[in-house]
Amino acid sequence: MALIALIDDDPDIIEASTLVLESKGHEIIVASNPDDGFTIVVDNKPDLIILDVMMDEPDDGFFLAQKFRKHGVETPILMYTSVTKTIGFEYGAGEMVPVDDFVEKPISPDMLVEKVELLLSKEVRSN
Repeated sequence: MALIALIDDDPDIIEASTLVLESKGHEIIVASNPDDGFTIVVDNKPDLIILDVMMDEPDDGFFLAQKFRKHGVETPILMYTSVTKTIGFEYGAGEMVPVDDFVEKPISPDMLVEKVELLLSKEVRSN
């Protein structure tokens, strides 16, 4: 199926997301910090990036998404966030960072699969 880069510093989220997505036939590559995340995306050219907002710093995901776009990475990005619950701030894709969709953690397996399949279908249509 698809190669998906999962960039998150929470081992439980990585494990759960990996299990769900691998059960649907996807191959998952993982990084737990922005530097490694950038490297695995550039080196492996995944079909989709799943990126957490808060890692070492509260805004690491925002800056990494911007860095991807600055370096010509056009891969769809699904951003995991708990910012809405943490600070009560809501935002949408494209307003603050160049991502394709946001999803609030924790995410149900069904919602994760739905979001991933939707973004992958958009990627296929654009190629």
